[in-house]
Amino acid sequence: MTGREKSTGDVEMLADAARVADALRSEVGKRVVGQQEVIDGLLVALLAGGHALLVGVPGLAKTLLISTLAEALDLEFSRIQFTPDLMPSDITGTEVMEEDRGSGRRAFRFVPGPIFANVVLADEINRTPPKTQAALLQAMQERNVTAGGQTHRLPEPFFVLATRNPIEQEGTYLLPEAQLDRFMLELRIEYPSREEEVAVAMRTTGEATHRIEPVIHAQRLLELQGLVRRIPVAPSVAAFAVRLVRATRPEVGTGRTGGGRPGTEAGEAARVTQRYVAWGAGPRASQALVLGAKARAASRGEPVPHMEDVRAVARAVLAHRVIPSFEAEADGITSRDIIRELLEESRSWPV
Repeated sequence: MTGREKSTGDVEMLADAARVADALRSEVGKRVVGQQEVIDGLLVALLAGGHALLVGVPGLAKTLLISTLAEALDLEFSRIQFTPDLMPSDITGTEVMEEDRGSGRRAFRFVPGPIFANVVLADEINRTPPKTQAALLQAMQERNVTAGGQTHRLPEPFFVLATRNPIEQEGTYLLPEAQLDRFMLELRIEYPSREEEVAVAMRTTGEATHRIEPVIHAQRLLELQGLVRRIPVAPSVAAFAVRLVRATRPEVGTGRTGGGRPGTEAGEAARVTQRYVAWGAGPRASQALVLGAKARAASRGEPVPHMEDVRAVARAVLAHRVIPSFEAEADGITSRDIIRELLEESRSWPV
């Protein structure tokens, strides 16, 4: 294929990416009222090939949203209900001994767990101990599972879409920082507006059922993910994404990070960071910002991302990677408040 043919093909695929995004929004909208920002975030994660963590109080359709999206994707879907007694092998799979009736020879055979699916719903992920949560780390990062000394490749595409209840503490466990960092986006589901809640009450108490039509199959989604990777990004846009991430890291020698603790260079940390951040985002956040901006542009059918695309995905990319200090907790400042103030400050940065 010549360069011109490949370029023409990419233009057609961009148009198809926008069509697929619109179709997915339409299908999900048959069952889920509102939550457009969350749906757009899930589309960004899908096109970018990243994982997403949905955070919201009970009853806001987190599970319904993910299961409906999985139906519209025409992919193999698996739901894992996380509980305190869940074991790592309950997720990844286990080896069982089998005996050949003819020869009497015994051998171990690996039985895949529910992680071996295209879309994995990790429901209430914070209800299981860190040991079991850690079973997802290799799968989320490397797309494979090791058991009995053998490495087993997960199917492609592969997404972990997890839910977490932020208000319930009894019987829950904190997500380790290494686990949080594997999620490309953290999407907050808020209460619906009055009009949306009326629509929910009307829709869910009637007899009508809504059939979800598959929009895209696995191979085409993989091709669109490849397209997102090929989308060019201007050096200025990539530099802006990196500067946002570095601005979340306290500077060395300020007393906030401790002696010799890695931070960022003088003049790079934002004002809000110096006051309220104990630990900032790592390099994965820079990668997620650039890739998320590319995916957001592709979902609109545009060939290149802009700085506004970076800003649009910044809160979902950075909030769960920034650890507020004790002073922030005392003043009632959350990580999302910090990112909001950082984005406001970034508008005054020289281009």
